Amino acid sequence: MDHGLPDDNTVKAALALAVRAPSVHNSQPWRWRIGRRSVHLYLDPARALPATDPDQRDMIVSCGAALHHLRVACAALGWSAVVHRLPNPADPNHLASVELLRHRPTPAEVELSAVISRRRTDRRHYSSWPIPAGYLGLAAERAAALGAIVRQASDRSRDHLVAAARAAAVQHAMDPEYRFELANWSGRHSAADGVPARNTPSPRPDDELPARTFVAPQLSDSAHEPDCAELLVIGTSADDRISRLRAGEALSAVLLTATNVGLATCVLTEPLELAQLRRDVRVGVLDDSAYPQAIVRIGWVPTSAEPLPPTPRRSIEDVLDPFESCTGR
Repeated sequence: MDHGLPDDNTVKAALALAVRAPSVHNSQPWRWRIGRRSVHLYLDPARALPATDPDQRDMIVSCGAALHHLRVACAALGWSAVVHRLPNPADPNHLASVELLRHRPTPAEVELSAVISRRRTDRRHYSSWPIPAGYLGLAAERAAALGAIVRQASDRSRDHLVAAARAAAVQHAMDPEYRFELANWSGRHSAADGVPARNTPSPRPDDELPARTFVAPQLSDSAHEPDCAELLVIGTSADDRISRLRAGEALSAVLLTATNVGLATCVLTEPLELAQLRRDVRVGVLDDSAYPQAIVRIGWVPTSAEPLPPTPRRSIEDVLDPFESCTGR
């Protein structure tokens, strides 16, 4: 970058945290470019999942989460991020241009940045401990600041959400292209992407929400107490590309807020990948007033649970385009 702005090593340190963001099937559908005065985020169409995510909504939400991770990391390193979303109308895959200005980190920003490396997608059962309302309220407040709502599914709305999740599992089980795609992206042991076997437990017949059927699950899940996880639905007032990007940013804020107070989280999108079921969630959970973009299962893990290993990530070199190809500033 130009003189007076962070050096490339600082930017790469922030990007190393940005790519810790969750993504559908851990596909990591992003590319980054470092310009003279800004950092650019692009959607990588080569990592599309046509059977799982036919309209690329999950991909854009995933990139939004990485964008927010980048903002948090930069703030902790002393740089405030000014984000220009969809800056190039001629290139819809150019999702964001990020300008960096000098900034004094706040304790909250340092805390959120520190938990990026600790956050995990925890697919195991949670405990029966209730979640203080203040924790959920803080997560919702931070999501709202990024242009999304967070609705806690309870009573009848939870029933609607569970019904949609079960229907999605049935439909996907009958779809050979979906099953093939899921098998290609799971059960991995040494790859830099995909869902590793060591991070996935075997589905149990009494699960309230059916889990995706990943290949060769190896994660132990011995919890026997009632699972009192809450279900949060993240929604946006519109359903265009920029709304989906903002939903991903809000999702990141919810996940990091939860991790910072010790809560476990698992992002769920399967019921939203089928158009009619997504419509059912919009009507039954969000009162037909917002578009559902992601579901978060949140709760406390049992004290006896083993720490989860990190899921792999591609190296910065693999996701960073050379400067010469960057058309931004």
